[in-house]
Amino acid sequence: MVYVGFIVIALFLFFILQRMMPVKGVRTITTDQLKTELKDKNKQFIDVRTPGEFKGNHIRGFKNIPLHQLDQKADKELSKEKEVIVICQSGMRSQQASKMLKKWGYTKVTNVKGGMSAWA
Repeated sequence: MVYVGFIVIALFLFFILQRMMPVKGVRTITTDQLKTELKDKNKQFIDVRTPGEFKGNHIRGFKNIPLHQLDQKADKELSKEKEVIVICQSGMRSQQASKMLKKWGYTKVTNVKGGMSAWA
């Protein structure tokens, strides 16, 4: 009985840690590094927060594509030829979005660590 409980806890921890680990093939940058990246017109900037969060505060140059709409809008609004830089409030949703984009064949994907919470 104790052995089964150990396995359940180990699996739970594995899944939690897997969600927090950086996505393979996704570059991670800080908000300070983002300030330099914003000058590059050959990059696409998306904010995956809700429209309400985006309206409340956002970085100029970022397009709002909420995470729950990314699967419907990515192919229409993003180019697979250009790098996609993704931000959210804390870095968790943008990490999920980065993982999705990689799975869909976007080769140059960057996640902003700490998200808008780290933006000064």
